Amino acid sequence: MNKIRKGDEVIIITGKDKGKRGVVLALDEDRLTVEGINIVKKHVKPNPMKGTTGGVEAKTMPLHISNVALVDGNGKPSRVGIKVEGDKKVRFLKSTGAVLSA
Repeated sequence: MNKIRKGDEVIIITGKDKGKRGVVLALDEDRLTVEGINIVKKHVKPNPMKGTTGGVEAKTMPLHISNVALVDGNGKPSRVGIKVEGDKKVRFLKSTGAVLSA
């Protein structure tokens, strides 16, 4: 069970975007893409076969999962734990104890 999933609201805890918040768009093994975070300029060649023009475009790049933390109800970063309720595993925030929705 992943502690951070697609659609979770996270806060960046290290790096050039420290303190910014966003929603997880994609998750790939140990890297994730966060909406509006880690934007870089990418130089693109024109491709007449695809009908694209060349130039410099902004692109969102993935971050390592260790550089983000989930946001709790108070807007602060929180670690995530996993516990068993009944016969299901659920995620919960360590700071507040709130259970996260599946």
